[in-house]
Amino acid sequence: MEGVLPLIERDDNDNRRLTWSVFGEEAKKFGYIAAPMVAVTLSQYLLQVISVMMVGHLGELALSSAAIAISISSVTGFSLIMGMSSALETLCGQAYGAQQYKKFGTQTYTAIFSLLIVCIPLSIIWKNTGAILLLIGQNPSISHEAGKFITWLIPAIFAYAVLQPLVRYFQMQSMLWPMLISSTVALLLHIPLCYALVYKTTLANIGGAVSMGITMWLNAIFLFFYMKYSPSCGKTRAPISIEVVHGMKQFFSYAIPSAVMICLEWWSYEILILLSGLLPNPELETSVLSVCLNTIATLYAIAFGFGAGISTRVSNELGAGNPHGARTAVYVVLILAIIETSVISTSVFVSRRVFGYIFTNEKEVVDYVTKMAPLLCLNIIMDSLQGTLSGVARGVGWQHLGAYINLAAFYLAGIPVAAFLGFYTSLRGIGLWIGILVGAVIQLILLTTVTISTNYEKQATKVRERLFNEESSVERLM
Repeated sequence: MEGVLPLIERDDNDNRRLTWSVFGEEAKKFGYIAAPMVAVTLSQYLLQVISVMMVGHLGELALSSAAIAISISSVTGFSLIMGMSSALETLCGQAYGAQQYKKFGTQTYTAIFSLLIVCIPLSIIWKNTGAILLLIGQNPSISHEAGKFITWLIPAIFAYAVLQPLVRYFQMQSMLWPMLISSTVALLLHIPLCYALVYKTTLANIGGAVSMGITMWLNAIFLFFYMKYSPSCGKTRAPISIEVVHGMKQFFSYAIPSAVMICLEWWSYEILILLSGLLPNPELETSVLSVCLNTIATLYAIAFGFGAGISTRVSNELGAGNPHGARTAVYVVLILAIIETSVISTSVFVSRRVFGYIFTNEKEVVDYVTKMAPLLCLNIIMDSLQGTLSGVARGVGWQHLGAYINLAAFYLAGIPVAAFLGFYTSLRGIGLWIGILVGAVIQLILLTTVTISTNYEKQATKVRERLFNEESSVERLM
């Protein structure tokens, strides 16, 4: 066994400094993963954005109710499933680096099976969303329409539970073209389908939810059949066996902190949407914050793509026993992230007077968004950098630390500050956003501290020991 899986595999490059040639080499490896992952993440998230955009042009009530429905679906469903599936960035990424290919495939099936089970209670919550919103004091008209919208999203959450583990399956072995093609085609189909269902049928705003479910299932089905039958997936394709069930305990041990780490931040943003519905003039405040949130979330797809790229590089290198490669990847990606977020935030600020029209024709909403633009740009910078650092944490397997950081940053600081400024000052929606910006700053400081303090040699040893012990246990059972 030791000959198959030594604890550390050192190579001649272990002591190289970060020169321009090393930077270029690592940037090329990272770019090969990150660029397609940005496109995949963005195209998948744009399904939600396009639905909100289409519905938003039906009026303020349609926009605010769809925004709340999408927010709740993200809080209780989509972000939860995405977060839990991110456990595979640790488990599959490190297994692939250690060349444990059959285990790689089995863990993917385990994730799909586990997440489909999780979707059952989530669908029950979604079915009763309208009543829950009324119970917490939301506007009755908004509550009714939001409840209808999210009920029709239930098929989409089951599709997402299949789709996200498949995305990680292809991501962690750098097999990116199938995902890119599938996600792009799904997005291109979604645009005319959503338009037709919203404007050309009696479904109206409900058409946005129906179209999301259809396109997500098409995406998931294509990737599943590609995994099942493509020769390029041969070495990582595993039979469905009892090991799928046996692996659930390990999956949930990583999936729960992964979900908490990702969800705690996004839940804090979604809480702002819910709080905005309790402010004076709730339709205006909710519409404005939903435009800002959708802008943040759309651009965050770039940061998440960066995070996916670095988690793949770090987990693969640690699984292969190469701590220097992991450390170099982190340095290079942080430099690229700083450049990327500078360009994006500047572009948003320059276009601050017009980008609101993407989501609505209401001039009052667009003018309010223009006032929010400087704060929005600061948020873009914070989120871009923390998205990358969160990817490092997932690659190492430190999801629990990320969860603690997000809990402290947003729930002990950000949300209390937001609630105070939103309800006890004249700032209203702007005050809510300032509070969440405070949380983002604290989060970035803490994540940076953890990343700087990481001992990659020690982490590589731990990963190799864990994989060695797991492989020995499986062989004893056989």
